[in-house]
Amino acid sequence: MALTPAPGRAFVLLDRDGTLIEEKHYLRTPEELRLLPRARAALHRFRALELGVVLATNQSGLARGYFDQRALDAIHERLLRELADDGLHLDGIYVCPHLPDAACACRKPRPGMGLQAAAELGIDLSRSFVIGDKRSDVAWGLNLGAMTFLVRTGHGAVAERTPGERAHHVVDDLLHASERIQRHIQQRGRT
Repeated sequence: MALTPAPGRAFVLLDRDGTLIEEKHYLRTPEELRLLPRARAALHRFRALELGVVLATNQSGLARGYFDQRALDAIHERLLRELADDGLHLDGIYVCPHLPDAACACRKPRPGMGLQAAAELGIDLSRSFVIGDKRSDVAWGLNLGAMTFLVRTGHGAVAERTPGERAHHVVDDLLHASERIQRHIQQRGRT
């Protein structure tokens, strides 16, 4: 008798710079890392909604030689410590280290990082949410079949006014995205 695989879980797939943390031009050291205001509150709401949370970030600074893997690991370790201090965690961190013109499958908006996360973590992308501050984040989410949010933090206010793929929702920040997601889940539960 064949077993039917368990349905995947809904996740939030977050961009890093300008969405969860302050935008820095090629963040190079852990000391420069700053969570955006209200980001912690948004993450707490995602967890209360029983959503998984994954970080997916293009980091071409690695390929450019602006920082090395050790520095990037230290930045992510600091991020995880700061979140842990507030009782929070990420289910995974996925990084594309390639240049924008590389023919890799992982650089957003290509779906590689999202598909890898889905395979490793059992994510149902059709029930999930992608949040970012760039058009490439929006296109990535659409390529994955997720509901997309463009935040106006980081590059988002400029991205909102530029041509390109349109997000399902445009919101001021991560906390507003979490509020909209909560309403969506509540409405979906009533149907």
